[in-house]
Amino acid sequence: MSETYDQIKSMVVGFALRPGDRLNESALSKDLGVSRTPLREALNRLVAEGLIDARPGEGFFCRRLDAEGVHDLYDLREVLEVAAVKRACERASDADLKELADWLSAKGLKVAGLTVAEACERDEAFHVKIAELSGNPLLVAQLRALNEKIRYLRWVQLDEDRLKTTKAGHRNVMSALLARDGTGATTAMREHISLRMDQINDAVSKGISNIYLDRTDALTGHILSSEDAA
Repeated sequence: MSETYDQIKSMVVGFALRPGDRLNESALSKDLGVSRTPLREALNRLVAEGLIDARPGEGFFCRRLDAEGVHDLYDLREVLEVAAVKRACERASDADLKELADWLSAKGLKVAGLTVAEACERDEAFHVKIAELSGNPLLVAQLRALNEKIRYLRWVQLDEDRLKTTKAGHRNVMSALLARDGTGATTAMREHISLRMDQINDAVSKGISNIYLDRTDALTGHILSSEDAA
């Protein structure tokens, strides 16, 4: 079931299945080469994780992409990440903070030649590493699950202007962590990840356009060429 789950999850996270559409179990079963039983098990697991919806008597549906829902997810992200960076300031060892700073310098800020999807993966990794330094595995698990729900929007937003802002934000957060400045770290993190409602509306609009015009593969496969913009 794990392979089936991974395949469907990838389709859902990247909106290969269109928002709000009813999932055709027969077609999925045929396309993935699995019987209905492991397919149902995978779908129910994704329902439990909040990645798809189940409606009694109707079936399974791909999650919707709407501004209000995205706003709620980013609001939750702020709560989780601010808590994580504050605890990392208090609990991480000097060696752990230096290791994170070295990783950020060597890999986290280097995106030239990477695809948008690969650059987003490194961005997520930096935030997850901070959460791991909080010493709270439940917080880490929650952040990983949340990342999956907003990943598509992060792909959509990742242009050169956004990359410049991301690079500066990561540096500010890292500097505060190294100084063990809890107030500075939480302020830097909040400023780094917060989105205004107009930004959310714009990202959702662009995302829906990419989905319905079948441009998702071109979006995620776009190669970033300017190191200065990273």
